[in-house]
Amino acid sequence: MVAQLTDTERQDALKALPDWDYDANRDAISRKFEFSDFAEAFAFMTRVAIHAEKADHHPEWFNVYNKVDITLTTHDAGTNGGLSRRDVDLAKTIESFL
Repeated sequence: MVAQLTDTERQDALKALPDWDYDANRDAISRKFEFSDFAEAFAFMTRVAIHAEKADHHPEWFNVYNKVDITLTTHDAGTNGGLSRRDVDLAKTIESFL
C-alpha cells in the first residue's frame, strides 16, 4: 500500500503545482491542457505515457483532438485511494514536458 499525503503535505504539494486543481471528493489533482493540434497533444501524451510506464504509475486521462485532461490519484493509497507522493511527482514531471 502507498502512503496517502497528509493534509500538510497535500497543501504544500498544491502550492508547488498552481495550475492543478484539487478534487476533495476523489482526493485527486487534475489539469486540462490544450495544444495547437492533435499531433502535438498526442506527442505530449506519448511522453507522459513513457514516463508513467517506467514509474509504474499511470494517469487517468481523456483526449479529444488538441485537448488532454489528466487526473492523478493513487488507487492503492490509504483505504479508498487518494493523493500520494507518486501523483505529485508525476504532475511535476508532466509540467516539465510543457
